[in-house]
Amino acid sequence: MNKQGTIAVAALLALGLACGGSARDPADGGVAAPPVEHAPAGAEPGTHADWCGEHQVPESQCTRCNPSLIAAFKATGDWCREHGLPESQCTVCNPELRIERPPAEGLE
Repeated sequence: MNKQGTIAVAALLALGLACGGSARDPADGGVAAPPVEHAPAGAEPGTHADWCGEHQVPESQCTRCNPSLIAAFKATGDWCREHGLPESQCTVCNPELRIERPPAEGLE
């Protein structure tokens, strides 16, 4: 592939990722990764919609997507310094911990 072709592919890949698309990884045989699901703006905390699919925790409590939440977790003593996330979400330190997404309305 020539330099212009490489630049075009890189630009399309960046555009696709920036728009929430999924990239096709040649190492995986070109299989597209599933899109990462995040809560819509204004999702009510504690509901099925309030979910960070990337980190498998409620979006309203996801310190990796919203670092401004870190201070509140630290203030309540709910912080794993070793892994940089709330202790209540640290499955490395707490392997028995299960964080489950609430069921969707009507599927309860």
